Amino acid sequence: MMKMNRKAISLRVNRIESYRDVSGNLGKRIELVEDQEMPKALHAMETDEARVVNSVMLQVKRHFGPMVMEEPSNPKLLLFLTEEEYEALGIVLDVNQTYEVTFQDQAIKFSKPKEASEDVS
Repeated sequence: MMKMNRKAISLRVNRIESYRDVSGNLGKRIELVEDQEMPKALHAMETDEARVVNSVMLQVKRHFGPMVMEEPSNPKLLLFLTEEEYEALGIVLDVNQTYEVTFQDQAIKFSKPKEASEDVS
């Protein structure tokens, strides 16, 4: 009897872009990265000065676009889905949202983390 392995990881949607496949069908390119906790040393940098610097850098990126180097991302999972395939996935993936991705029995399952899907009363 084969042992059933199950592995669940937390992935964050880093980027969603439109693309056309070789047949000309519209689709989505979805980049997911591992959702890692911010090191405690970086939490200390959450000061007024850090927020001002981040705000200025955001404005520079908007103004100069590709001239500013983006942070290199290390995608864990890249999906290239037609609109029909994306709808069949059965979950809406949003940028900067974290999802639990489970690998089991030759399948990949996406779900919202339990605390994110519970209603707060």
